Amino acid sequence: MGFGGPIGLIVVGLILALAFNTQQVGPLEVTTLGWILVLAGVLWLVLTVVQQNTKRRHTTTATTTDAHGRQATTQRTDESDPPPPPAV
Repeated sequence: MGFGGPIGLIVVGLILALAFNTQQVGPLEVTTLGWILVLAGVLWLVLTVVQQNTKRRHTTTATTTDAHGRQATTQRTDESDPPPPPAV
């Protein structure tokens, strides 16, 4: 996910919320629709930022047994950054 979608939704929402006075389309006011789009865009933007800033943790556990029946367990934990979003 990139930042273009959420920012575009916020811009369209602000245009609808602030550019029109009291226009109605059916039972819905255009300004109300604009503010709903702004809130949805902000939520989408926050979720995108949180998702891109999380680290991934991978844990590997290996157990080996020797000829005498003794077991040894090794655990390794790797943290890595998530891959970047695909370029469009």
